[in-house]
Amino acid sequence: MNIKRAKQEIKDTIAAYLQKDAYGGYVIPAIRQRPVLLIGPPGVGKTQIMEQIAQECQIGLAAYTITHHTRQSAIGLPMIERREYGGREYAVTEYTMSEIVGSVYERMEATGLKEGILFIDEINCVSETLAPVMLQFLQAKTFGTHRIPEGWVIVAAGNPPEYNKSVREFDIVTLDRIRRIDVEPDLAVWKEYAAAADIHPAVRDYVSVRPGNFCRIETTVDGRMFATPRGWEDLSQLIQVYESLGKRADRELIQEYIQFPGIAKDFANYLELYYKYKEDYQVDRVLAGEISEAAAERLGRAAFDERVSVTGLLLSGLNESFRKVGHLARELELRRERFKELQEAGVFADGGTGAGREAGVSADGGASAGQEAGVFTDGGAGAGRAAGISAGGGAGSGQAAATAFADMLERFQEERERRRESGLLSRMEYQRERGVAAALEADLQALRGMDLTSAGQAWELLRERFGADSDRYEALVDEAGAKLEHAFDFLEAAFGSGQEMTLFVTELNSGYYSVGFLKEYPCERYYQYNRDLLFSDEEQEIRDQLSRMG
Repeated sequence: MNIKRAKQEIKDTIAAYLQKDAYGGYVIPAIRQRPVLLIGPPGVGKTQIMEQIAQECQIGLAAYTITHHTRQSAIGLPMIERREYGGREYAVTEYTMSEIVGSVYERMEATGLKEGILFIDEINCVSETLAPVMLQFLQAKTFGTHRIPEGWVIVAAGNPPEYNKSVREFDIVTLDRIRRIDVEPDLAVWKEYAAAADIHPAVRDYVSVRPGNFCRIETTVDGRMFATPRGWEDLSQLIQVYESLGKRADRELIQEYIQFPGIAKDFANYLELYYKYKEDYQVDRVLAGEISEAAAERLGRAAFDERVSVTGLLLSGLNESFRKVGHLARELELRRERFKELQEAGVFADGGTGAGREAGVSADGGASAGQEAGVFTDGGAGAGRAAGISAGGGAGSGQAAATAFADMLERFQEERERRRESGLLSRMEYQRERGVAAALEADLQALRGMDLTSAGQAWELLRERFGADSDRYEALVDEAGAKLEHAFDFLEAAFGSGQEMTLFVTELNSGYYSVGFLKEYPCERYYQYNRDLLFSDEEQEIRDQLSRMG
């Protein structure tokens, strides 16, 4: 099973385990809620998806790497208590609160979340003294005498024995009380994730051309050599920061992340060629519409790796533009929601629901349509100029409106920080909400900087400021659309409708930001190549069926 399917399995499991009956009890009792055990090679994403699942399900997360614990920290320290049995007093052993169980209660208190995931990593690599404790934990959901709180789903992870000599095999009694999910690396799934996570295009292109080097672990006479998805992602982030500093990653640095000498050397050479192609073909100029016939002819005659790399460079430039469009659209939508909150509270008195193209931000939050709709990354209502703010204004106090706006902004920031501290915001969402807060702060300063005599004036000022940012959004859409058309121009000049064009369109179909952009932007050539690609796939499927019948 790939990591994407495993993630969905766990989300479905959480939904089932946390389902309650009419009396508020869990439909599946705790004793029947089998812990989920993920087994897979290192770096495949087992730990990473836990945070994503908690955020998407809006539940708590307490995570531990069990190899960092001793028996005492897991079950608690022994202490002597006095108890009476049959009329006689005895000294008995009790235990202090388990550190792990205690952390769950602390998490509940700190976040206010009564349900969540208790994630135990490297569970099959515990010491001999801790092994019985882990078996008890999986079988009875307790550490020593301390039970995991109801509403907390247990998920554990470990590596197969071929990757870790410390692995201890579970017996059948234990395995019969858990749900085991075996996870395997899947390049297609990782590329889908990589597009959304802004993995460096050189890394994405390299593993596409050398799929065998995406996740490779070998044991030789010289020791263990490995390249993992986690290694590629960490290396990607360093390369991006190096580029911003005017530096380049060399072979020695790459090998610190990709600890497989042959692969590290191969990628180092590929990265150098990547930079060379970017300079030789002037990709930024191509996307700006400066297309050289000589460059197109040269690319058409180039080797396969070079053609793939240049296609990847074009996609990288496009995705950066698509990303900016998508982020601004979502920021505008979140900002519009804050304006609507104030409208519904009566801050702007009788401000109605503008509907025209120049209106600004819609008060009723209705969805807009077409290119101006704006929000496509998260499927929300439109955020462009067509989304609208009503031009009408009430007769309330302008100062009171500014005060109400300041209170709204403070609540928004407090809620953002609360969700961040609770682990309910992803890094992308947090950065986006910080951008929204900065825009709202600028709105507030503009309100305070004017002598407003009525709430209607405040409303008009906000409408104008939002309209200016909506115009900026539309300009970004037009710019990204023009770049897409120029990319098609160049690729058609170089390859016609060959396999490179198929690769280009296929990547557009799977890219996180490109998919959202193309739902709104009418690019006729994209639709045409898509139809041709679909027809080719159907034709090949028919040929394969006929071949099997023959």
